[in-house]
Amino acid sequence: MKVILLNGSPNQEGCTYTALKEVAGSLNKNGVETEIVWMGKSVSSGCTACGACKKTGRCIFTEDMVNEVLEKMERADGFVVGSPVYYASPNGSIVSFLDRLFFAGSCFGYKPAAAIASARRAGTTATLDMLNKYFTISNMMVVSSQYWPMVHGSCPDDVRKDEEGMQTMRVLGANMAWLLKCIEAGKEAGVNLPELEERKKTNFIR
Repeated sequence: MKVILLNGSPNQEGCTYTALKEVAGSLNKNGVETEIVWMGKSVSSGCTACGACKKTGRCIFTEDMVNEVLEKMERADGFVVGSPVYYASPNGSIVSFLDRLFFAGSCFGYKPAAAIASARRAGTTATLDMLNKYFTISNMMVVSSQYWPMVHGSCPDDVRKDEEGMQTMRVLGANMAWLLKCIEAGKEAGVNLPELEERKKTNFIR
């Protein structure tokens, strides 16, 4: 079992990474392989709804790591997204990145997912709400912790001193590992994934 953890911060080893690393350590302790992927400093282009990805399963824009993460997610069993808080929301690049990742990909269904937010002070719950919407439109199972999955601090040392935040990250990792094992046990017992209905799309115009 493997979980991809996406670092949506422009700082490779900053506060968001510190929180993700704590989640990864807990997953590893519970027998789950992890990979933390940094999306880099470059600004990701937003989705233009061109529809090209529906033919290829890949985004037509290749200046960032969207397609690379898609390839990783096709082989992975779970997903964690971490973002710093910018103006009470995820940073702009991770939003653009996730718009294209989820629009192009069809590999997310029935995989456990979680979002974490890092802030100096406030805006974390609004950020989490926005990130979780990518999961809840994709048939993913959202993993929770004993508190909202957030950490606070202006630098990694501050985050490491946030004892409740660090504990929340560890519990999140343990919960995801447990769910992954439950899914694996269900497959071994012959419990199949739900059969999806043919999708209907309406625009509420009568």
